[in-house]
Amino acid sequence: QVQLVESGGVLVQAGGSLRLSCVAPGGTCSRYTMGWFRHVPEKEREFVATIWGNGNTLDADSVKGRFTISRDNAKNTVYLEMNSLKPEDTAVYYCAALRGYSYTRNPLEYAYWGQGTQVTVSS
Repeated sequence: QVQLVESGGVLVQAGGSLRLSCVAPGGTCSRYTMGWFRHVPEKEREFVATIWGNGNTLDADSVKGRFTISRDNAKNTVYLEMNSLKPEDTAVYYCAALRGYSYTRNPLEYAYWGQGTQVTVSS
């Protein structure tokens, strides 16, 4: 069982920046592909970005150039740096993990999930 704990979600003004963190206390971060997803009510969970253990990344088109996913395997932590935030970025952001390497955008393929952290962008 992989435990994931997100933090960093707050209320921020449009155009602002925010960094989300996801800690894997069990220390398995480096062997897993880590992803960020977001969810708003009445919509499907949306892929945001993913990162392999070796640092390869994939971003959703909607956040490309604004969001950056990174990881610090020594700290068992994955980050999502969010810049030029827009009101439509408002959502609950979830960290997820799957064992091995994958660029999948399908949330069903991620076996482990955090509890989520709320990001609200005001206009």
